Amino acid sequence: MGDKNNNVFERIEKKYLLSEEKFNLLFQKIEPYMTIDKFGLHTICNIYYDTETFDLIRNSIEKPSYKEKFRLRSYGVPGEDSMVFLEIKKKYGRTVFKRRISLSLNEAEDYLERSIKPQKDSQILREIDYFIKLYNPIKKVFIAYDRVALFGKEDESLRITFDTDIRSRTHNLDLRKGDFGMAINNFSGYLMEIKTSASLPLWLARILSELEIYPDSFSKYGSVYKQGLINERLFEQSIHEELDEQQLISKLNSSTNRRNIKCLQAS
Repeated sequence: MGDKNNNVFERIEKKYLLSEEKFNLLFQKIEPYMTIDKFGLHTICNIYYDTETFDLIRNSIEKPSYKEKFRLRSYGVPGEDSMVFLEIKKKYGRTVFKRRISLSLNEAEDYLERSIKPQKDSQILREIDYFIKLYNPIKKVFIAYDRVALFGKEDESLRITFDTDIRSRTHNLDLRKGDFGMAINNFSGYLMEIKTSASLPLWLARILSELEIYPDSFSKYGSVYKQGLINERLFEQSIHEELDEQQLISKLNSSTNRRNIKCLQAS
């Protein structure tokens, strides 16, 4: 059982950041209640789309009651005819709504970059079409990570995913290019997401409390965006510092030149 074969989701999602130690302790305790997804450890690749001025992610990190994201996703590095997913992810309050369609990579790129609509027609495609006309999104960042997913033995709608080695790039925004990228600053360990259609089962709530594991608002795309802003500011700061140094040297040279001229005049 896995997300790969589903196209419509409505569920409550909670995120948690785990150290290696907490991950190992937690995994041992939930193993009797959960089954590892048949896909095992696998790599997920995404290209996130946004407006020219990053309006979607800028709104998202303000933590509004409603927010949305749009991405192109593949499981592993795709070839020309590999199936990929166009996804709209919306969050209202605590509930996440995800709608997506599967297309070949060529079809998806024709649609996104050349406005050539796929042969298939569906309500989800019309929703995506409306989203594209509304925001005119463009490629902004590639994000990949390695994931292992589990689902409940008694309740298969309960899913727990663990993501690690989250990496990103803002160049070569093509899924075919590979899953390489830079690590996110200050992130190590695992990002756990618990996805359920209802409240947490008592056994899981008890384990989380026992291990002192608490929800976190971590966002992969949001973290990459913030990291980009920080790097941009550091770059601008280094430029200013370099200019200040150059201006100081220029002033010193100017003063030295004036002294030399006075000495020459005096002689």
